[in-house]
Amino acid sequence: MTRFKRPVSVLVVIHSADLQVLLLERATHVGYWQSVTGSQEGSETLLATAVREVAEETGIRAVPADLRDWQLTNRYEIFAEWRHRYPPGVLYNTEHVFSLQLPAVRPVTIAYGEHVNACWLPWDEAAAKCFSWSNRDAILMLPERTGEQWQ
Repeated sequence: MTRFKRPVSVLVVIHSADLQVLLLERATHVGYWQSVTGSQEGSETLLATAVREVAEETGIRAVPADLRDWQLTNRYEIFAEWRHRYPPGVLYNTEHVFSLQLPAVRPVTIAYGEHVNACWLPWDEAAAKCFSWSNRDAILMLPERTGEQWQ
């Protein structure tokens, strides 16, 4: 039996208090950098999906209260090469944005097979490095979302 992904996902922007942003490089597309992402599974809540994906992709053990739900959704077309993961005829994904602020930059344990590298960058440099428009836009909102005034 084929198990398809749900076209509902989370994007979790992990950042330090001084707005250094964690990016992960995709294993299947070297040079494609992104924040933590992942599809909702079963009956889990979006917050539970975000907590699970953070742990799976970075080794960071967060609890729901650590994450901030931005109440922001993005709808985008699923890349043709990844559509086979979804039920037939599904072309669009709905992404829900969260963030996780850490006190400072810290080492992470990446999910080999899914990612090949990780780096911390200043928020504006991280935004420029993202291949995804929704990820870029979320990172560009960080100063406003955190209430900081960064030049």
